[in-house]
Amino acid sequence: MSEERGVAKGLFLGFLAGGIVGGVLALLYAPKSGKELRQDIRNKKDEMLDDAEEYLDIAKHKAQDIINEGKKRSEELISDAKKKAGNLLDDANNILNVAKEKTSTSYETAKTKIADESAKVKDAIKAGVDAYKEERNKI
Repeated sequence: MSEERGVAKGLFLGFLAGGIVGGVLALLYAPKSGKELRQDIRNKKDEMLDDAEEYLDIAKHKAQDIINEGKKRSEELISDAKKKAGNLLDDANNILNVAKEKTSTSYETAKTKIADESAKVKDAIKAGVDAYKEERNKI
């Protein structure tokens, strides 16, 4: 982009300088009276100002186009970033839900095993107490 700006700026300055030099030379070598020469200088000045305004308008439009293109691209980048962030958040939520499911399944399995083992221990203690009572009653 900066290369295009440099070319446009150089072209503009070339036209401007060429117009000024050409106008001055034409006026100086033309066989006219002072009054006519001054009028021609005014006319050339007005033409050159009009040309300069035209080039300035073109430059403004191009600059506005470049700014609009930049805004559009930045909006697209922001939109893409938001979509990617949303997808990452969804993936993280899915992983969290899977982890919760696995944890609850493991918790239930562990709870069941503990209940079974405690029941076995209770039964073993009861059997030991019963065996003790039987032996004591035998004596």
